[in-house]
Amino acid sequence: MTTDAGLDAAYATCQRIARAHYENFPVASWLVPASVRPHIAAVYAFARAADDFADEPGYTERERVRLLDEWLERLHGALGAGEPVATGAVPEHSAIFMALAHTIRTRELPVALFEALLSAFRQDVAVTSYATWAELDDYCRRSANPVGRLVLRLFGYRDDRLDRWSDAICTALQLTNFWQDVAVDWGRGRLYVPEEEWRPAGARLEQLPLPLNNLPPEWQRTLRGCAVRTRALFEQGRPLLDHVGGRLKWELRATWHGGTRVLELIEQGGFDPAAARPTLGATDALVVGWRTLL
Repeated sequence: MTTDAGLDAAYATCQRIARAHYENFPVASWLVPASVRPHIAAVYAFARAADDFADEPGYTERERVRLLDEWLERLHGALGAGEPVATGAVPEHSAIFMALAHTIRTRELPVALFEALLSAFRQDVAVTSYATWAELDDYCRRSANPVGRLVLRLFGYRDDRLDRWSDAICTALQLTNFWQDVAVDWGRGRLYVPEEEWRPAGARLEQLPLPLNNLPPEWQRTLRGCAVRTRALFEQGRPLLDHVGGRLKWELRATWHGGTRVLELIEQGGFDPAAARPTLGATDALVVGWRTLL
């Protein structure tokens, strides 16, 4: 990609990280031009590591906050706005920031979008539930929507209308992941289903045991309502798929169909993802591929 062997190795590390994690959408896949693929991997690796600080077991709350604060300092340091911080002295982390700094500079990416991501991950440490959809929407505005906007900018798009469509799709993808992982999140002490959705359905927190292996009928009704709202967001953002060109169009189509397919699996499972976490298997990949081509 470059004439700098160290930088090429850093990007290779980011691409390895992207390939190693399961997601409901393609990350730096072959659908993306080779010239853009490493940049998407660098953005993903940055966000993936920060998300793990906030989510993965093995850290105290204080350690999570410290790591995320250091991640923000290191972002600014890599861009020359401060001194680098050796977060955990992990060589892989140094590679992430070497690649990311190059990506931000050469592709003129707004640093504010990365700062928004980190603010959402930090919120995950302190906030474990949401009372209203407005609160959850604000979280998604910072946790998911910046990624879509960064992808658009990596492909040269800077258009408010495209951003709004992208925001709808990214929020829908984030919500789908929440419904998919409701049992996992509950096991970590978190609930992303807003209270204004579950309380009118007759659902109660005391109905959710640990471990959570099944959702009672009231919570299944709640998830049905959540799925309806999420599908509407997918549809709201769908015009984006026809207003971008080149291979990005196919990447976004695959992303959109991957997300809606997971939502379908939740529906087919009777809105009880706690009984069996829906994931995309080989058959689903064929379905998503076929729909993407159509």
